[in-house]
Amino acid sequence: MIYIVIGFLWLSICLYIILGGADFGAGIVELFTNKKARHKTQEIMYESIAPVWEANHMWLIIAIVILFVGFPEIYTTMSTYLHIPLVLMLLGIIARGTAFTFRHYDAVKDNWQILYTQIFYYASLLTPFFLGLIAAATVSHSINPDATGFLDLYIFSWLNWFGVSVGLFTVALCAYLASIFSLRETRGKDELLLMIRKSKQTMIFVVITGILVFVTAYISDIPLLMWVFSKPLGIMAIAFATIALLLILRAMNRQKLLPVRALAGFQMVMILVAATYQHNPNIILLGNGQHLSLLEHMAPDKTISALGWALILGSLFILPFLFYLMASFSRLRK
Repeated sequence: MIYIVIGFLWLSICLYIILGGADFGAGIVELFTNKKARHKTQEIMYESIAPVWEANHMWLIIAIVILFVGFPEIYTTMSTYLHIPLVLMLLGIIARGTAFTFRHYDAVKDNWQILYTQIFYYASLLTPFFLGLIAAATVSHSINPDATGFLDLYIFSWLNWFGVSVGLFTVALCAYLASIFSLRETRGKDELLLMIRKSKQTMIFVVITGILVFVTAYISDIPLLMWVFSKPLGIMAIAFATIALLLILRAMNRQKLLPVRALAGFQMVMILVAATYQHNPNIILLGNGQHLSLLEHMAPDKTISALGWALILGSLFILPFLFYLMASFSRLRK
């Protein structure tokens, strides 16, 4: 049953990055669009994220519940040493969702709309940035329980060059996903060309920040190159992600956009596989040479069994309604 629980944990994180990432990326793409095209971009992005934006954080909640119930020591370590970026990320989620709602549904259109829009933009930018900082901290040996100073325990455990580069890479991935997912929501050639241009720009941003991640990992003595390229699985994952990128470029150039969303989602899965498989199931690598493992630091067997059955039964209710939600919005747009 432990492998079912781990599978649901990985699936929830993966879906949050793909669907939630595209959600955050909508605000990022809109922020970095020139003012003349911003209104048009806003409409396209709204159509793109409408089917899933209400449900995206369900995946984050599921991941947190799995960690809290099934792996309490891992949950405690993260919530203790990474409480600052976690709180900032959660505040960003709240601020962004609130601003998005008020911006679209406020009955009075006045200068407050400007404030709502700015909050939506910068919360969309900063939330995935802090998510990247948290992810980087878990594998960079920067969390050291043996440290004694406040800065070493609670600041430098996540604030470092590698974390910043992973944060920027996460922002780039979110913008890329939003651009790709929005291609099929365009109406007319001008809108399509606008979003194709945006998609290609975000591709360049992803490549640049991805290179920056490897550079800062090397400077910080983090064996990221070895993790990714030392075994065939990592090489295959990167190769498949690259092939998917080329297929997306080909589809955009031919303006045949049916497979682009699936290919972008597949890319994110391959990136996650490449980044995590080498040290799996060790989910947190500590600065004192120890680690926290999903197999070694789990809850008692009875708890894991109950959690596993709850996840299986819950998925029977959640997934069909999620697909129905997406299908309903798809029909409404036709």
